[in-house]
Amino acid sequence: MSPTMNDGRFRNECSANRFDNNPGKTASCYNCVGTTHVMRWRVAVSAVIGVASGAFCWFLMKHLHQDAADFRWALHLAHRLLARQNPYDTPLEQYPLTAALFAFPFIRLEPELAGGLFWGIGSALLAFGLTRHGYTRLLIFLAYPYWAGILTVQWSPIIAASAFFPLLLPVAMAKPQVGLPVFLTRLSRRGLLACGVVAALSLAIMPNWPWLWFRQLGNYEHFIPFLVLPGPLLAFALIRYRDRDSLLLFLSALMPQRWFFDSFILWLIPQSRREIIWTVFFSWGAGIWRWYHIPHSFTEVGRCTVIFLYLPMLAVVLLRKRPNKIAVAAAAGCLAPV
Repeated sequence: MSPTMNDGRFRNECSANRFDNNPGKTASCYNCVGTTHVMRWRVAVSAVIGVASGAFCWFLMKHLHQDAADFRWALHLAHRLLARQNPYDTPLEQYPLTAALFAFPFIRLEPELAGGLFWGIGSALLAFGLTRHGYTRLLIFLAYPYWAGILTVQWSPIIAASAFFPLLLPVAMAKPQVGLPVFLTRLSRRGLLACGVVAALSLAIMPNWPWLWFRQLGNYEHFIPFLVLPGPLLAFALIRYRDRDSLLLFLSALMPQRWFFDSFILWLIPQSRREIIWTVFFSWGAGIWRWYHIPHSFTEVGRCTVIFLYLPMLAVVLLRKRPNKIAVAAAAGCLAPV
């Protein structure tokens, strides 16, 4: 049945229920119509963000002659597998084979178009997840790491999106240094099962790929935020070790990273408008620093990342008021209305 027919059915039922003495049925009808309306808006807004960001990414790839930028290495894995060749035939290939499984749908496209579509899809999925409880959290798209990532077609948006959809969680396996903190803090039974299926499929395709991949890791230039001064301050996040956001922050600080875009998953932490605006504001300190300064080492990049991206998030998790247990239970529907 078409959406129009469904809406008509709901209107007819609600009109009929006006003359009933059962207010519960009437409220239920209006709730259904309201839910459908909200869902349509969420889909529409997410689609607009996906199309706009994907088109802009494609334009950048085309204009700057970047091929598919960093996404080209996932495409390289997929092409080598189809050709029955060793996908780790270059030290520049540093992605696990699981990344190839997500690149297969794009291998017939021009690289620039593939990169744009990949970025747009990831952004749309993230926007859809963020709007589950309103539109305020869409402000995270203003953070500098998002715009640093669009220049190189990174995995951060779609990995961040996997925090909202358990069946999407396997995408965290495509870039483990970014995905592992999301995986560990958003793990569910369905997500774990989906990851197991993807892992088994990758091993069925190429049983020895983990060994070949591990041999490539020595070529990965990186920094670890926790080990770059003032990174040790991030240990204070453990004061609230029961809080999922605090754990996400601390685990991310332990992961090897290369550039500012790897930190975009930290914007799963801020919830309120104030938290998002302030962290977005400070994030552009890294952008301004990079605009006027060419870093001479990854330690410099790491220090800038800690100061402008990690420490503001530490302030968020430490200054946030702890939720009242009764309020949380009521919000979750555990308490009956009085």
